[in-house]
Amino acid sequence: MRLGVLDVGSNTVHLLVVDAHPGAHPWPAHAEKSVLRLAEQIDGDGGLPKPAADALTQAVRLAAQAARRHQAEDLLAFATSAVRDAANSADVLARVRDETGVDLRVLPGEAEARLTFLAVRRWFGWSAGRLLVLDIGGGSLEVAAGIDEDPDIALSAPLGAGRLTRDWLAGAVRDDRPPEAAEVAELTRYVDSAVERLAEQLSGTGWDRAVATSKTFRTLGRLAGAAPSGAGLWARRALTATGLRQVLGFIRLIPPSGLAELDGVSASRAHQLVAGAVVAQAAMRRLGLERLDLCPWALREGVILRRLDQLTEAGC
Repeated sequence: MRLGVLDVGSNTVHLLVVDAHPGAHPWPAHAEKSVLRLAEQIDGDGGLPKPAADALTQAVRLAAQAARRHQAEDLLAFATSAVRDAANSADVLARVRDETGVDLRVLPGEAEARLTFLAVRRWFGWSAGRLLVLDIGGGSLEVAAGIDEDPDIALSAPLGAGRLTRDWLAGAVRDDRPPEAAEVAELTRYVDSAVERLAEQLSGTGWDRAVATSKTFRTLGRLAGAAPSGAGLWARRALTATGLRQVLGFIRLIPPSGLAELDGVSASRAHQLVAGAVVAQAAMRRLGLERLDLCPWALREGVILRRLDQLTEAGC
């Protein structure tokens, strides 16, 4: 069957249409996205302002039209931390539903972590043993660990690259300059403290393989020498603690416009890269990780796989 997945994230509204069948690899048929940076547009009252809600509604409308145009039989639509945490979330969701006909399901952070873990487990298989999975999004950091397809523990913290950039490095982005050493130090202290609390909750949870997914981790891996996207989906990619330390050491000295010119860096996310690297480094340090294998599957694939499992259970 042909499934559409509409992911309203903290950075983008991303539509993925796949040909999928229970027990088979989901193969992409169409993909498109709109860059909205919702996590960076939260206003002083904690809500999404009208221009952001306007842009979101239009992006969802266009994505739904594209899904129908590409003959998706079902559209799985969900929203993550930016919409979830907005003070006016209920109003924004109602407007999107009324004006587009799309009922966005808001995923709690723990559900994000569990679905991403499912995708990573299916990608690496049972031979990977106990998995630890890290995912840095625009609004939050998700961590999960376990031996089965459903993790033993799933955690979420408001440590997304977009959110932290908005709260701690906005001046550097506005002035298109490298962040000052004091700005990075202050951000690092905040992130270290938050990650320490996550590490305490993971205490006693072991793993055989540590894996990272998300655009932020893949970009950092590419800058540290991992294979480019042109090497194909199956190329093995990893990010080491040493490589990450070297990457953070030089990207913190480059303005956002300069980062956007680096090979493998998305222009729409370049300004978030320093904050993302700070989170990645804190997580690796606090969890004692020297290496993270990079997985191309993440939340969207987890949503697809869960839906296929449900169809199988229903005998469809």
